[in-house]
Amino acid sequence: MIERYTRKEMGQLWTLENRFRSWLEVELAICEAWFELGAIPAPDMENIRSRAGFDLERILEIEEQTRHDLIAFLTAVEEKVGKSARYIHLGCTSSDIVDTANALLLVRAGKLISGALDDFLTSLEALARKYKGRLMMGRTHGIHAEPVSFGQKMAGFYAEMRRHQVRWQHALDDIRVGKISGAVGTYAHLDPRVEELACDKLGLKVDPVSTQIVQRDRYAHYFTTLALMAGGIERLCVELRHLQRTEVLEVEEGFSKGQKGSSAMPHKKNPISAENLSGLSRLVRGNALAAMENMALWHERDISHSSVERVIMPDSTILMHYMLVRLKNVLDNLKVNTANMEHNLNLSMGLYFSQRVLLTLVDKGLPRQEAYALVQEEAMYCWENKVFFPDRVRQSSKISSHLSPQELDNLFDPGYYLQHEDLIYSRVFD
Repeated sequence: MIERYTRKEMGQLWTLENRFRSWLEVELAICEAWFELGAIPAPDMENIRSRAGFDLERILEIEEQTRHDLIAFLTAVEEKVGKSARYIHLGCTSSDIVDTANALLLVRAGKLISGALDDFLTSLEALARKYKGRLMMGRTHGIHAEPVSFGQKMAGFYAEMRRHQVRWQHALDDIRVGKISGAVGTYAHLDPRVEELACDKLGLKVDPVSTQIVQRDRYAHYFTTLALMAGGIERLCVELRHLQRTEVLEVEEGFSKGQKGSSAMPHKKNPISAENLSGLSRLVRGNALAAMENMALWHERDISHSSVERVIMPDSTILMHYMLVRLKNVLDNLKVNTANMEHNLNLSMGLYFSQRVLLTLVDKGLPRQEAYALVQEEAMYCWENKVFFPDRVRQSSKISSHLSPQELDNLFDPGYYLQHEDLIYSRVFD
């Protein structure tokens, strides 16, 4: 129920009706500020409070003629309020309302994303803690390298998403800015105190200096932070997709009763969620580029940014919220195949011990390149002939002559690779 409610709330936030409602919220805050400064008589202010509203269809009808949505909005509100409406929009320009309302909408959407991110992090942490110490093969370039734990792998993704969380809080604070400074930002027909009072009522900060608009570096910060977060989601999804390959099969996405993987092949169970999320991350990154393109406008303002923002504001925030909720569901239902982790760990015949043998020989006094050549020769023999590397090392007089039987036994303990796991976990979670 909670997930359905928050998804619905995010969608409702970006409806056309709610967009106009946020405009009305700003207009009323401005009126309240003028009233506190004595510019609006009490009876008129009371009339504005009680009667200000709009009919969505009426706004759209008026816009057919005016070709200006904010004027259509104001006209519809004025029809509801009557004569007292002469105090609405006093000294303001359209962007005073639109940009200040945008801040409200982006902050509210951002808080929903923050909640989804918190829940997602909880699921990541649960996986990291559950599989702490669960050895699996670590891979570089897709090739067996040295063992790592599945828990540490998840802890690494957790640490990244925490960085995204911190960046997101900065982006939300940066976008939490309103401006009510008039046509070119000079307050020519406004008292700057109106801006201060109205923004305070709306829970916003005052933009220290604006033109006709709030400058779009703030928006670029917001949407590029979403893009970075999407990149982190895709990084995790690419890992999950790799781990689900038939040849690897160390994890599997949940597969519900009645679910189908392929129209042609009944046996298929595909990593569809991870693949979908990889694709959606590209949309979020593309929208970030559009936000950066919006930064350079003509003089005090042109309108080229407006059409872009009508698309990317709802799209990117809805997408990110959806992605976080969906990926949390993937993690909560992830099947972790520990038997296959053990199987795959053994596929390289213990070759992952090669660096430990190398460093031990160096510690015994052999020149590094000489030691490297000795170990590599035995490693390549094992790879080509499918021989267990620890056995081959024990049989090699060139290597074993430098090491006692006890030292050789100690070299081949897989637990060696987790000796600092507690330290890593303390850094990430404490």
